[in-house]
Amino acid sequence: MKTQFLIVSIFAFLSLTSCKESNKIERENEPTIYGVEGEDKEMNAAIAKANQTLKDFNDGLTNPNADSQALKVKFSNSKGIEHMWIGDIEYKNGKYSGILNNTPEYVTEYKPGDKIDIDASKISDWMYLINGKLFGGYTMRVLRDRMSEDEKKQLDQESGILFD
Repeated sequence: MKTQFLIVSIFAFLSLTSCKESNKIERENEPTIYGVEGEDKEMNAAIAKANQTLKDFNDGLTNPNADSQALKVKFSNSKGIEHMWIGDIEYKNGKYSGILNNTPEYVTEYKPGDKIDIDASKISDWMYLINGKLFGGYTMRVLRDRMSEDEKKQLDQESGILFD
């Protein structure tokens, strides 16, 4: 199994939906989804920062020391909106594509493992790791900051990711 799939699947539970009030959606044999309101100022600021710094993600794609590169992308349909991680990112001719790493809750058009062409205007976050240190991951940081100390400790231990 590629490191990228392992790390991104750990963070699948940090996927978010913006059509529900802040809550958890527990799914049997699937990561928990944390719902976030669309008007959440802190989350919207994190998404804006991710978009403003997307060129930094491109640097991570070409850095030989970086791994686990992924983009979080907004998907929507009549049932709701959800943001899901796409891994195995390719960047060709100014366009991104990759493999869906999350199991959708509302969006039924896609399933894990599907190849996705990414509309850059739908990117809501980006991440990569160098020696376990997280670069990007702005929405992940917001959700982690909202966790209890025990939840943070568990996340840090299970993921091995260094948040700064």
